[in-house]
Formats: sequence, structure tokens, C-alpha cells
Amino acid sequence: MADASQIREHAEVVGSDGQHVGTVDHVDGNSIKLAKRDASAGGEHHWIPLSWVESAAETVRLNRTGAQAQEEWSDSAS
Repeated sequence: MADASQIREHAEVVGSDGQHVGTVDHVDGNSIKLAKRDASAGGEHHWIPLSWVESAAETVRLNRTGAQAQEEWSDSAS
């Protein structure tokens, strides 16, 4: 898991396969809140756990594919 302080607002979030998952709105406790304005979000906020983050620099890379992340993300803060 990457250090949460390395995760920047508006950074792209991609799966382990490079598939676009979303855009960081902000870190919310132990989760990343994804921006609802991102086309992948369908107009809603989604949350993904920090434990999914493999690395964070310009892009946040997850330890699961983009499809897996979108199937497993949460629609509310945990």
C-alpha cells in the first residue's frame, strides 16, 4: 500500500492493467473518494480502499484490474 500523502487530488486512478478507473477527488479516511465528474463514475462518487493502492505518483495504480475495481468500489464512505 502506498503512503496516502502521495495521493494527489485530480490524479488519474488506473487498474493494474492500465485501465482508467477514475479521478481522485480526495483522500477520505482510509479510502480514496473518486470524483463524480469523471466519465467513468456515472455522475456519482465512488470510494476505493487505500489498501488497493499499489503505487502513487502522477498516477494512482491499483493492485487489481480496472474492471475488478469498478465491480468492487463502494458507493458510500466506509
